[in-house]
Amino acid sequence: MRHHLSRYTSPAMLVGLILTIGALAGCSVTGGSSKTPGAAITAISERSTPAATSAAASTSTASASQPTAQVAEAAASTAAGATAPAASSTQVAAAAASATPAATTSPDLSTQVRAVVQQVKPAVVQITNLDVQLEQFDKPVSVSTGVGTGVIYDSSGLILTNNHVVEGASKLQVTLVDNRTFPAKLVGADPQTDLAVVKIDGDNLPVAQLGDSGQLQVGDWVVAIGNALALPGGPTVTAGVVAALGRTVQAPGEGNSPGPYLYDLIQTDAAINPGNSGGPLLNLAGQVVGLNTLGSTSAENLGFAISMKTVKPLADEIVKNGKVDHAYLGVATTMLTPALKVQLGVNASQGAVVVSVDPTSPAEQAGLQRADVIAAIDGAPIKAEPDLPLAIDSHKPGDTVTLTIDRGGKQMDVKVTLGSKPTS
Repeated sequence: MRHHLSRYTSPAMLVGLILTIGALAGCSVTGGSSKTPGAAITAISERSTPAATSAAASTSTASASQPTAQVAEAAASTAAGATAPAASSTQVAAAAASATPAATTSPDLSTQVRAVVQQVKPAVVQITNLDVQLEQFDKPVSVSTGVGTGVIYDSSGLILTNNHVVEGASKLQVTLVDNRTFPAKLVGADPQTDLAVVKIDGDNLPVAQLGDSGQLQVGDWVVAIGNALALPGGPTVTAGVVAALGRTVQAPGEGNSPGPYLYDLIQTDAAINPGNSGGPLLNLAGQVVGLNTLGSTSAENLGFAISMKTVKPLADEIVKNGKVDHAYLGVATTMLTPALKVQLGVNASQGAVVVSVDPTSPAEQAGLQRADVIAAIDGAPIKAEPDLPLAIDSHKPGDTVTLTIDRGGKQMDVKVTLGSKPTS
């Protein structure tokens, strides 16, 4: 099992710490998200430090050699049963060459990846999360509590990154590949989607071009750039393919609790390591198509990036308002089980069971009650735990939705005007 670092690893607790999503039987507030058993997924920690670097350097890697092609100088039988003469050494060498498998990485692909790196790497930055502490004689000093990645996407100095990279920072510092260092200002963040925008003021800033993630197809080559393990010497580059599109994964939350659902994720086998959070996932045209955010602790070559078609409108809203205004229903739910179906006396075979209702929420105003089973929203059935929170999040505050409710065996439709999700 490959371990990723937790989102809040201190320098003394760097190597081997992980934050995983366990199998949780419970519920959470929707509009909002609900809790679900999950894969061992962790945010790729911004809390990478030189301690991790030395640990990584001490790890040896075994390499396996591939068998060489063997060509026998046996004669082939003819239709008449005659035996052909033995092949010459020249013929044998030619046959061996043709039998050798083609290289998995063509020179053309290597050239394309190199061009992408040369084009975009200058715009990839290291974001250092600083905490102000009192040293001897009560002198305040800035101490690095973690390192992550970001990408400059506007010449004014706007930088895309993950919320968990900047969360809780007293100060932020941005370092470019050319070693220029700037103090950074947090423009705004959205914990629900794990996005943040920071800004630096500087001249001649390199800028990465944002691409259209909607044009991606499974199997397309992509390149990930980020400050893996905070290794000195600049960002790390890895390459792979788009393994899947449109994934929904529950992110880690505080402590051992699960966080919000992240949707429309790009899954890739390009290596995404601790410190890569907030770094760009690029197509071979050198365009940013995703923002690297999650990696698996229980599987190899399994990473996730937030697609740019999700990132761009949210980043625009953050720049404009300093936050994202999410729609809010205001119920805590758990999924309907056969046992609950009998206990509640409902006819629905699937749906989200209301465990509690926020007394100040739109759900309360619409008359939703504890033990109601939300079987559908706007006619779309609730089959799995992410369905309700993702449906709510696809709306804006002020939108009206229709919930199909089973209350003690009686089905009804309830219209709810969604509110704004509380900030805390």
